[in-house]
Amino acid sequence: MITHISQLDLSGQYTYQDYLGWKFEERVELINGKIYQLFPRPSKAHQDVSGDLIYTIKHYFRDKSCKVYAAPFDLRLPLPPKHQKENKIMTVLQPDIFVVCDLSKLDAKGCLGAPDWVIEILSPSTSTKDHNEKFDVYEYAGVREYWIVHPTACTVLAYVLDEKGKFRLVRERPFMKGEFIPVGIFPDFKINLDEVFPPEDVYLA
Repeated sequence: MITHISQLDLSGQYTYQDYLGWKFEERVELINGKIYQLFPRPSKAHQDVSGDLIYTIKHYFRDKSCKVYAAPFDLRLPLPPKHQKENKIMTVLQPDIFVVCDLSKLDAKGCLGAPDWVIEILSPSTSTKDHNEKFDVYEYAGVREYWIVHPTACTVLAYVLDEKGKFRLVRERPFMKGEFIPVGIFPDFKINLDEVFPPEDVYLA
């Protein structure tokens, strides 16, 4: 039985079945079978932005069929063919926030298949992964919209999946005080950045 992460070969390849058998407290993700540790103490800025986004998003969806989830909540995604191993699941992620409208993807263990919208909130330990490995996995899986939120620079990179199955950057500049950011796949939904980023941190340029 694996009771401590030190018992694992962090350069090895693992599956979702392996993941289910681990009994240690440390939180991890799998991307293409590779282990990524999740550090347990997000910053105050991360927590503030996460909490405000979740509140705003849940309020919008409260009378709708889509469901909103926040980490920790397992998201299992398919892999590109070159990474597949006997059809086993080898990618298990815990996005900061995600929205699922096809409720058949939900089960007792989490979500199997691409959510409609994923938001990752950057921290120093996750920035590279969110911009690269997770970006690629979300794009391949068919996530319809992907936001990368920088909690201290007060910026949002918003990507929407195009007709070729590739993420297209639709917004990247710092946001002005009082500005609303539209959610591309939900045309009637705009988020007030003043309610997400602390007023003293919002860029005024």
